[in-house]
Amino acid sequence: MIRKVLLTALCAVSFGIAQAHRPLKNLVKKSSALPSVVADSAASDSAFYERIPLVQDLLSYARKHLSSRYRSGGSSPRGFDCSGFTRFCFRKFGISLPHSSAAQGRVGVKIGQNIAKPGDLIFFKGQSSRSKRIGHVGMIVEVAGDRIKFIHSAWNGGVRYDWLHARYYQRRFIGIRRVIS
Repeated sequence: MIRKVLLTALCAVSFGIAQAHRPLKNLVKKSSALPSVVADSAASDSAFYERIPLVQDLLSYARKHLSSRYRSGGSSPRGFDCSGFTRFCFRKFGISLPHSSAAQGRVGVKIGQNIAKPGDLIFFKGQSSRSKRIGHVGMIVEVAGDRIKFIHSAWNGGVRYDWLHARYYQRRFIGIRRVIS
């Protein structure tokens, strides 16, 4: 009996959240695989999870371009550089980013690695691990404990996945920014 009451309450709350955010529906395509989320924690967590459809659609769109070739200055499926790839993907969903990794590193809000979520941008130094300047950008697709998987356009392989815990990227990691606010 208690299960039925809780299930009914959960459905009512879920329906209430969906109805309260009806304008968001105009920004994203409806997906049948969307999770039902009831957020009763902090407001910031609630705000992020209410945008899960946008994040899921963004990451799905980025995945469609896996194996696209790298092209310096490229910003189309014929070839992407790192910032051209992130800019191309975000633009599809109405989010404008500049076309340089350094400029993208000034957009949005800086966040800690411990609160990174899919859809956040991840930044690295360029070819030299001694540099202090941003020279590369990717998009986080998965956070599993302390491991972060990201998609990016790399000069040696085009659009692909990599993990932050790989030594090459650990030495060049600069930070993470949330641009979906």
